[in-house]
Amino acid sequence: MTLTAEQKRQKAQNHYNASLDLCPARQLLEAISSKWVTLVLLALIDGNRRHSELRKIVAGASQKMLTSTLRSLERDGLVARHVTFSVPVRTDYELTPRGRSLLHIIFEMKDWAEDNMDGVATSRVEYDRNQPGFN
Repeated sequence: MTLTAEQKRQKAQNHYNASLDLCPARQLLEAISSKWVTLVLLALIDGNRRHSELRKIVAGASQKMLTSTLRSLERDGLVARHVTFSVPVRTDYELTPRGRSLLHIIFEMKDWAEDNMDGVATSRVEYDRNQPGFN
């Protein structure tokens, strides 16, 4: 069966519809919207960083979480890992062009969160105050 141009566009659109449960784009959206991903990408803005530097910058991330996040980012092509064979071995991470392309979105979300935190905090207090069982 031959598809029309409109049918082909519809098929392609359905293929990457993040609203669909098993869509690869949805899985990617879930991955890049992680708080650890956001914080690691922000930590790499100024260039290469060693794992130990990232642990200091990304406060609260365990070594396991940071390693897992970096591997995921490397797998998705957002971060590049560079190993220098020395004693001890040195491993540096840096943003790839694809990773850098996310920064403007991350900056907008960060700015929005900082600009709206007072209002959100007020809304949370009001909401909690109106819940049954609130003292």
